[in-house]
Amino acid sequence: MRSKEIEKLLPYIEKPARYTGGELGSVVKNKAEVDVRFAFCFPDLYEIGMSHIGMKILYGLMNSLDGVWCERCFAPAEDMEKQMREKNIPLFALESGDELKEFDFIGFTLQYEMSYTNVLNMLSLAHMPLRSKDRTGLKNIVIAGGPCVCNPEPIADFIDIFALGEGEEVTPEYIELYRQCKKEGTSREEFLYRASQIQGLYVPGFYDVEYNPDNTIKSVTPNREGVPASVKKRVVADLDKAYYPETFVVPFVQAVHDRATAEVFRGCIRGCRFCQAGFIYRPIREKSSRVIEEQSKELCDNTGYEELSLCSLSTSDYSEIETLLPDLIDSCEGKKINLSLPSLRVDNFSESLAEKLAKVRRSGLTFAPEAGTQRLRNAINKNVTEEELMRTCKMAFEGGWSQVKLYFMMGLPTETDEDVAGIPALASRVVGLYRSLPDKPKNKGVSINISCSSFIPKPFTPFQWEAADDRQTLERKKEILLSANKCKKVSISYNNSEDTLIEAVLAKGSRKLCDVIEKAFENGCKFDSWYEFFDFSKWMNAFEECGVDPAFFANRKIPFEEVLPWDHLDYAIRKDYLISENLKAHKSQTSPNCRQKCAACSADKLTGGVCHARSKN
Repeated sequence: MRSKEIEKLLPYIEKPARYTGGELGSVVKNKAEVDVRFAFCFPDLYEIGMSHIGMKILYGLMNSLDGVWCERCFAPAEDMEKQMREKNIPLFALESGDELKEFDFIGFTLQYEMSYTNVLNMLSLAHMPLRSKDRTGLKNIVIAGGPCVCNPEPIADFIDIFALGEGEEVTPEYIELYRQCKKEGTSREEFLYRASQIQGLYVPGFYDVEYNPDNTIKSVTPNREGVPASVKKRVVADLDKAYYPETFVVPFVQAVHDRATAEVFRGCIRGCRFCQAGFIYRPIREKSSRVIEEQSKELCDNTGYEELSLCSLSTSDYSEIETLLPDLIDSCEGKKINLSLPSLRVDNFSESLAEKLAKVRRSGLTFAPEAGTQRLRNAINKNVTEEELMRTCKMAFEGGWSQVKLYFMMGLPTETDEDVAGIPALASRVVGLYRSLPDKPKNKGVSINISCSSFIPKPFTPFQWEAADDRQTLERKKEILLSANKCKKVSISYNNSEDTLIEAVLAKGSRKLCDVIEKAFENGCKFDSWYEFFDFSKWMNAFEECGVDPAFFANRKIPFEEVLPWDHLDYAIRKDYLISENLKAHKSQTSPNCRQKCAACSADKLTGGVCHARSKN
């Protein structure tokens, strides 16, 4: 324990509470009674990581296991890192203050590709070798999970094990395997080999990638007998019976999402063709309203939070929403707790839902039309019409709201300049609607905020073969977007084209990017998702030094027959289904949502046929 050394640094840094631990709900165990130690690392700042529901679930789960102690670790801010490097203090876990090298597992959650250089920086701060091949002994097993591991190849050389899919069931399995191997005194390689036999665990060191002369992939094959040719993700079939924490660690400094969170369901019925989460979290599995109510009450009582958020990809698609809300709203009203329902759909935002929400919430509402014209909304299978948007906004305005945030994307497949100009035009019509209503909020001005992100093709979506727009095209479209906005009540924000390029490369790249990421880290790249730190020139220098063309991965349309870097990973979605959805997109044809008609995507093959979208069809 290096607590005294750490304490000496705190007067010289901003927000020292990021590094002290000791929060309400944190778990401290007797090391003499622990035989497996796990450092759960979030490769971003404390405030970001403490908002992540997956980290809260697995932290509670592991600490509920006898003999297992899970601690937290976050990427230190620049001021703290400077002090740590100057004083030669290795990266440490919050609960014990022990350095990461003392842990059996170093676990990373990979929520976004732009965190990859932070993973390397944290390993460097921990005084550990960056590459898997350079780490020896049955200790410091580096494991990574999260949505980005559906294509882990760009960082495959740095991670020992990737956990595909959901972690509630597979985590106790590999921890128990490790405990056995530790007792037997087996080698690191033997543990990794046995781990590769567990469904959902991908050990990249046991696979060789062969390339064609044009740098496309020829094959990905196991290099050791008994290793599966294809690795299937793990899925929890029954969410009512799955582990969910009774309490959260309550941070000392305000987190980005500083509230209790109740998970409602996993997956999404909609099939939006750009949305990776909507495909990789299939099949649809819902919790019962009774379980959600019980878990919500426990969390609020145990944490003291004054806000409760219902968490899902599309909360208003929850089939028991009308049953759940009345009791939940009554409970929240009585305890002065604000109820938040993010991820609402335009096409099923009912009048009764608006009335219920109005009792506990008066902040802005957020909807995601995604595209400015109906043709493009059809192409991406958004299945939302302008009439539905206007009907929803009318209900919201008459219910007392005057602020609406609309999410859009630029650079979508088949997009034209007319589609881009349609974004502010649609927002202006919403403003016009507000002004026309006699029952609009009194003494309030309308405010429509457009958030426009750049489309990035992601693995395991119908658009995984598409090209992202190059920088020049995106900059030209931004000019169209801004010049088309004639309404002062409409404000527009957007991301820059440079980080879009890097994210697109990392999302679709192969192992040829491992050297690039390491070189970018050596050049000083870190916190790449933060505007203040992102340095495009350093990334481009890394590509040049490694002889890799970023446009090959980001801006090239891929033939359907080409081997993709992630083809040896099985997320249970049929490839021919994704191809058929891609072809329909180019004809601006829609597909019904999963409750209207089962798409036979095959996602339920991992849950014994369980798919709540189909069962409630």
